Amino acid sequence: MKLIDLSHPLEHGQLNFPYDPKISVLVHNTVSSIGYNMSQVSLASHQGTHLDAPFHFYDDGKTIDQMRLDQFYGEAHLVDLAPGEALAPGTPLTVEMFEPHAAKFTPGAKIIYRTGWDRQFGTPAYFSDFPTLTLEAARWIAAKEIGLIGMDTPTPSTDWKECHLILLAPGVELVIVEGLTRLEKLPDSFTFMGFPLNLKGRDGAPIRAVAGVAE
Repeated sequence: MKLIDLSHPLEHGQLNFPYDPKISVLVHNTVSSIGYNMSQVSLASHQGTHLDAPFHFYDDGKTIDQMRLDQFYGEAHLVDLAPGEALAPGTPLTVEMFEPHAAKFTPGAKIIYRTGWDRQFGTPAYFSDFPTLTLEAARWIAAKEIGLIGMDTPTPSTDWKECHLILLAPGVELVIVEGLTRLEKLPDSFTFMGFPLNLKGRDGAPIRAVAGVAE
């Protein structure tokens, strides 16, 4: 099996949403000072490539440590919304764009959709002008009873609150994986691996997202 890294590296000073905590990766100890290298890391629970737990928007929703491990691992399917290209800034992601791929949206399925927007990572536009899931499309996805929805945008929609409330609602509780990259390297079907830090009682966590592809 060939492994493809779908994660953006984390680094000091990396851009994020303006109202999120800033990432800091500082030298704490060095081999020359104390005999070993050690870093001090401070970052948002939704920094870079990460996933959302229902608790992110619901006080009574499941937290990261309450979620099953199989929710973060298993067969997945790619929905490429811009084959060979990238969608224009602010493109609405509509039901009509997803309907040709409806056969992949089976109960419990893991779906990753590609817009090409990861090319903007590291720029302010990445967080302001990304292709955005319409609320109608969010409801369509939620109704399909899939288990995971992933994307190469920093969040599903500019209507961020309403969209998350739909996708994380009780009885839906999708795993939302945000900030993926290199999706153009994926085949139609692959094995997805994206385990979060086991942060007790919290709302989300960075992940090292990886695709396993048969050779």
